[in-house]
Amino acid sequence: MEENNRPLDGWDRWEFTAHGITHPVYRRGSGPCVILLPEMPGMTPEVMTLAGRLVTAGFTVAVPSLVGTPGRAQSTGYTLSVAARVCVSREFRAFARDENRPVAAYLRALAKHLHGELGGPGVGIVGMCFSGGFALAAAVEPAVLASVLSQPSIPFPVTRAARRDPGCSREELAAVRDRARRGEFRAAGLRFSHDRAVPPERFAALRAALGPAFEVIEIDSGPGNPHGFPPSAHTVLTGQYVDKPGHPTVEALQRVVNLLRSRLAPE
Repeated sequence: MEENNRPLDGWDRWEFTAHGITHPVYRRGSGPCVILLPEMPGMTPEVMTLAGRLVTAGFTVAVPSLVGTPGRAQSTGYTLSVAARVCVSREFRAFARDENRPVAAYLRALAKHLHGELGGPGVGIVGMCFSGGFALAAAVEPAVLASVLSQPSIPFPVTRAARRDPGCSREELAAVRDRARRGEFRAAGLRFSHDRAVPPERFAALRAALGPAFEVIEIDSGPGNPHGFPPSAHTVLTGQYVDKPGHPTVEALQRVVNLLRSRLAPE
């Protein structure tokens, strides 16, 4: 599926309000529900191309527009302006550690609503970049059966403690850990090996908390790597995605799809 100049064509738009927060949500597809959380700076054509791939894989995909302008293409100035708003937003609390973020409560309510409407075993949620940790915090809601954290970068890893912070509060992590130990929940984390925005300590901490319920998907971006990724490679499923058979980003997406199917549409 190629990117196009009309990335919102075919998507139904509605507004969802919970906990005093309202965002437009775009939905398309059929089958089990997956909530896709946009990365910075929002619902870009690249993000919607990924959403389309998930629809093609057999999911109903709901994309809440948490930041930015839906469908607007990425540019340096646009990204910086959105990032500046995120950094000071109480909804996201980008610098805070061990934090119950308001956006997580909103996403739990959205997951519960979609599960009630669409039925099935439950829903999956995919977060990317600044929204990666939100996908984990949302799994406090019992309807969320699988979370994918692709390059989760909040809180910004500016201290040793922040490098290990999973992007949710201790209470949220404890609740998710308990669900994982009961077999109710699984998760995956994606990162490029040399991505400084997503330190390896973050995934190590998640692996320690969730054990085998947390799958690490890491792509080599070190010097001389066979696919030519720069050390700055960051966006596994969008910007650095290469739609060629056997490419590591294609394989990473397939592992994500396999996880979602195993939880949402078990044989």
